[in-house]
Amino acid sequence: MDSFEDRLRQLREAFNTGRTRPAEFRAAQLQGLSRFLRDNKQQLQEALAQDLRKSAFESEVSEIAISQAEVDLALRNLRSWMKDEKVSKNLATQLDSAFIRKEPFGLVLIIVPWNYPLNLTLVPLVGAIAAGNCVVLKPSETSKAIEKILAEVLPRYLDQSCFAVVLGGPQETSQLLEHRFDHIFFTGNAYVGKIVMAAAAKHLTPITLELGGKNPCYVDDDCDPQNVANRVAWFRCFNAGQTCVAPDYILCSQEMQERLVPALQNAITRFYGDNPQTSPSLGRIINQKHFKRLQGLLGCGRVAIGGQSDESDLYIAPTVLVDVQETEPVMQEEIFGPILPMVTVRSLDEAIDFINRREKPLALYAFSKRSQVIKQVLARTSSGGFCGNDGFMHMTLSSLPFGGVGSSGMGRYHGKFSFDTFSNQRACLLRSPRMEKINDLRYPPYSRRNLRVLLVAMEERSCSCTLL
Repeated sequence: MDSFEDRLRQLREAFNTGRTRPAEFRAAQLQGLSRFLRDNKQQLQEALAQDLRKSAFESEVSEIAISQAEVDLALRNLRSWMKDEKVSKNLATQLDSAFIRKEPFGLVLIIVPWNYPLNLTLVPLVGAIAAGNCVVLKPSETSKAIEKILAEVLPRYLDQSCFAVVLGGPQETSQLLEHRFDHIFFTGNAYVGKIVMAAAAKHLTPITLELGGKNPCYVDDDCDPQNVANRVAWFRCFNAGQTCVAPDYILCSQEMQERLVPALQNAITRFYGDNPQTSPSLGRIINQKHFKRLQGLLGCGRVAIGGQSDESDLYIAPTVLVDVQETEPVMQEEIFGPILPMVTVRSLDEAIDFINRREKPLALYAFSKRSQVIKQVLARTSSGGFCGNDGFMHMTLSSLPFGGVGSSGMGRYHGKFSFDTFSNQRACLLRSPRMEKINDLRYPPYSRRNLRVLLVAMEERSCSCTLL
């Protein structure tokens, strides 16, 4: 018997008692998450600074405030989300009750990455709790300071008979995935995502994969280069570029590139000073392994801005690369660092063709003063999310689903989408045990007349009347 067997059995038994199903229980756990965020805010900010040199500003905006907003939204809407959803009926079911019941899956597993280790733990956890599941959390072993808080502090705020935090690296995660769960929610890269998906397939476990990819950013010739530079530089360098929805490369004309490079230099200097390494606003690369990988990408194309690095400080300067070829490594993998390649194209059509030749991205950005250009990019491409004339601000709206398409992921969450992801949409029809005479039409011996009447009765019609 492995080290997880007993704990998982206990969690499943707790779910089978029905403990997590009442709205009162779910609300109590969500309130516990809210207290966890309030009581430990300073400790969480210090841990994020220790792991990623994340500033208090970025920690508040991208980790703590977003998590708190998700908790608050779920608490405000919990009962309405849980409520049975009535559906339209046909003539054959006019006297019946037809509805969708949102029921919890059971025991779910949430596997968390290191780049936003608090946000990407709590936001899916809110959905899993709101939907009434028992949860196993597997935080990243790479962001060690946050992992320690999630393992030692968070459980005090939750019912530990229904929630567990599991620690370890790839070996322990692989062992955990050998067990059957009722849903797996994974955030990370595509390589590990395939491993998780293969493990889930052995048990036919439904899965949500929040992956990444190379997010294009098209810049039209009519743009104000400084406005574009301000927005792109901030989003590219936010969290030291370690963001799955960050713009990964720019597509623009040669003329726009010549205007955009000095504007990017101006933005980077205003944001981080003449020596960005001394700026308290710029984070650091998570570890030496990722630093070495990024350092290797600095040799692609030609460095137009930045290019400096310091291994002892895990520092990569905000960098812009030009004369980049499509076949170079920086254009073949997700960068996940403060490096921005620029690829020149001769037209909007060429930019769209370039995007469509590649895997569908998690996010896609387009900048233009002309709405028809933005609409063309939106209409002729596909991506998990899209934002016109800005970076990843679409992620701040819980009313929009967040997720990928194709190789950038499957499934959606944030807000009610999280609740739906962790819920089984159970189709329900309650019929009367009486009035058997009306069922004669469907019973043998069959006749053409009965078939015609039955087909008419089965046509969907909107009616709210119910018998039960």
